[in-house]
Amino acid sequence: MKTYKLTAFEANGEKIVDEPIQAEHDDEAKALAEKLLAEKNLLEKTHRFTSPSGKLILFHS
Repeated sequence: MKTYKLTAFEANGEKIVDEPIQAEHDDEAKALAEKLLAEKNLLEKTHRFTSPSGKLILFHS
């Protein structure tokens, strides 16, 4: 399992989510991150999701 990082922010820069996500590969991790963002109603907030190597997988500003 690899550890990915999901971070979401308020418009003023306040961090509202900073969670690790465990997954086998990028596609699985992306699906888990999108599900978590949807559950927390954060899809329209600024967020980023990165792989263990630092690759940007999701980004919304």
